[in-house]
Amino acid sequence: MKLTNDNYDLTVSSEDELVRLDKFIASYYEEFSRTTVQKMIDQEYITVNQKKTKANYVVKVGDMLQIAELPITLQDVIAENIPLDIVYEDDDLLVINKPSGMVTHPAPGHYTGTLVNALLFHINQLSNTNGLLRPGIVHRIDKDTSGLLMVAKNDYAHQVLASELKDKTTKREYLAIVEGVILNQKGTIYAPIGRSAQDRKKMAVVTQGKDAVTHFEVIERYVNATLISCRLETGRTHQIRVHLAYINHPLIGDFVYGHAKENEYGQYLHAKTIGFTHPKTGLWMEFDSDIPEPFIQKINELKNQLE
Repeated sequence: MKLTNDNYDLTVSSEDELVRLDKFIASYYEEFSRTTVQKMIDQEYITVNQKKTKANYVVKVGDMLQIAELPITLQDVIAENIPLDIVYEDDDLLVINKPSGMVTHPAPGHYTGTLVNALLFHINQLSNTNGLLRPGIVHRIDKDTSGLLMVAKNDYAHQVLASELKDKTTKREYLAIVEGVILNQKGTIYAPIGRSAQDRKKMAVVTQGKDAVTHFEVIERYVNATLISCRLETGRTHQIRVHLAYINHPLIGDFVYGHAKENEYGQYLHAKTIGFTHPKTGLWMEFDSDIPEPFIQKINELKNQLE
């Protein structure tokens, strides 16, 4: 759920009825804990059919839920002395190599330990195009995905970089280790992505979803796994994870879309390369990152199985 000046209306459908209001909202928006939702209901930031209600209200088909903007201020997001791997920095932008396990930006009920908390400590000026919770954040990668991110220091740089993403001119290449052996050397997955009807916390390939395109190429095959590179043409939420699961090759370590149990490292997905046109100079810039040590260890483990 994005926090802007708009309200968010949600209509209850047949598969969602007879569920408590607080449980329904918390399952639909992963940014909100159930405790946060209960407080929002009590303070009338969440209403049903434009009326105040209680957390234990059981939603019915056709109910219209209104979710208002939370009153978030800068004091909610604190600067923290968390080490940053800065690959590049100038007066307009940074390129950061984010470790697996770090959330990109704060969300209601989760304000510490994120990349934004670290940026506020180390960087004096960040763009505010995306609001108080996401200063400087042009795009994000999942908590358990490592790799390169662009960060804008001013609103002009932010707008130019965001436009490049929208126009699909930004280069974003990932390394991934997937379950099973992919036989085709190259492939492109064209499959629209939207929120799953079965599990509101997950994304899925759905007919009415937004267009999503992922290109992949096999780098190395193992006994029952494959190392691939992926290039994003679009940037939907969890796109690579959803697309690879859709073709029955989910990421190893992905306990949401794959077959793994929740683990310390998470999915083996690394945003290795990023390229873009500098918003001020107009020059093409491209950056590459080292593969994280746990990722290398997994590759070596898989190679040993071939011997």
